[in-house]
Amino acid sequence: MASGRGVCLRSFLRGLERLSAPAGEGLGPGLTAGGQLVGSGGEERRTRRCAAAGRGSVSGTELSSLEETMQEPAFLETNSLSLLESLPSEILVKILSFLDVSSLLRVAEVNKLFHQLANDDGIWFRVYTSAFSCRMWPLAQWSASCWKKRFFRTVANHHFHWWRKELKAVNAYTGLPQQTEHVLRSMTVSWELRLRDRNGRERRHRQSRAVFTKTALILRWSGAGLPRYPTISSLQLHAVHTGAQYTLGHTIPGWSSLLLDLDVGSAPSQILGKDRLVVLRSLPHGVVVGTWRGDNKVAFIMVSLHFHRLVEKSFMGSPSCPYSEPVTPRLTDRLDPEVGLRGYALHFVLHDANTDIMLRYFRHLSSCPSRILDGLVELSAVSSTATPLHTSLSGGVRMLWRSCCLDGSVENCCFMTLTLLDGFQEPFWCESAPVCIQQVLDEQSDYVGDHFLMDHRSAHGQLRMKLVWLKDQRQFFLIGLDVYISVLKVNKHFGTTY
Repeated sequence: MASGRGVCLRSFLRGLERLSAPAGEGLGPGLTAGGQLVGSGGEERRTRRCAAAGRGSVSGTELSSLEETMQEPAFLETNSLSLLESLPSEILVKILSFLDVSSLLRVAEVNKLFHQLANDDGIWFRVYTSAFSCRMWPLAQWSASCWKKRFFRTVANHHFHWWRKELKAVNAYTGLPQQTEHVLRSMTVSWELRLRDRNGRERRHRQSRAVFTKTALILRWSGAGLPRYPTISSLQLHAVHTGAQYTLGHTIPGWSSLLLDLDVGSAPSQILGKDRLVVLRSLPHGVVVGTWRGDNKVAFIMVSLHFHRLVEKSFMGSPSCPYSEPVTPRLTDRLDPEVGLRGYALHFVLHDANTDIMLRYFRHLSSCPSRILDGLVELSAVSSTATPLHTSLSGGVRMLWRSCCLDGSVENCCFMTLTLLDGFQEPFWCESAPVCIQQVLDEQSDYVGDHFLMDHRSAHGQLRMKLVWLKDQRQFFLIGLDVYISVLKVNKHFGTTY
């Protein structure tokens, strides 16, 4: 219906343009001043313009000059706006009352007059009552000049209560809501990457692909339009709400929530790996930049987002400020000398953009005050001597990539997603980031093969994983996994003083 109203409005404005046209000029693309019907092709239009100029024939150069000087008026140019502004406000308000919410917001950006008319309280009263007819009678005593605000507040509350209800069911192993993917897909969220160069120019890119794993979301941008890596000054990631339905047949325009704001120039970067075509760079907050070898032009950008609070970050942030997670210290037994050091559980996944390489769950992880070194609390999930816990990986460690019609894989790097739960089985440390493994010398192991180490560090802690490559079986074996969490994070969460 919105598109039909837009066609009617354009037809109405074109009719006003024809009425205001001087005598002797064309009255439209298919009608001359004498009433003769002509086509809309280029030759007939040129003939009509030449006849209006009083000449029989002109050369090609003169035709081009006439085309430049006798362009037909575009929709909503200055003369059209002047004609519209001369109409009574009552008529303009009546016309605008047939538009939907998205069109009203766009019309309000034309000029001051249309901004005032598009915010008319009577229009928004009709918008509200048509969208929420079941709620209009209890609200009949509201004061004037508030229906637009009430409309958007009602829509926001409707969405908020809906997805909060959907996120109540929690996975027993991850401590995360089970319906995160369902909510994000139902609310039609898309992901926009905004790249700013050193001259201040900004380019916006919608994601080429979004892949949901068990505990993370992998986003990818590729194709033409990506700049050279050295020219990128900053990188922003926004969740864009493209228009959820608030009632049958009606949608609201999108808004964006800032998820990530990264200063690429000053951010630390690490070379993850390379193949014959691309070089992978790892940036903070789970960002991977793939550049073509030889010219440093960006081939693709991938971002890994953990599911923890992802829905809140996508809807409760603003375009300039990300969502801030509330900090609620735990009420614990202060008489326990080892509070905050026991009862942890770890859900750990190694994966690429398509499949899981390894998925393990460890519970009853504990530490003690003597294992607090250099500001880190050590939690051992798999030790080198615990042979029964050693396990093989389902495939090789590699990161798959794709850009336009080319694809490939970079060995010895992938994505890591960890979810560490506290003694109350609630998320304590959640992170998803690209990692790489490097070959090391380890003579103390009982395994014969090439040994590899994965060492990931962040502000919240550190994770070390030991692997051995068994040539006969042609696969990796996990022989060690240790988690180190920040003492400051433990003290802040549990109110301790370690």
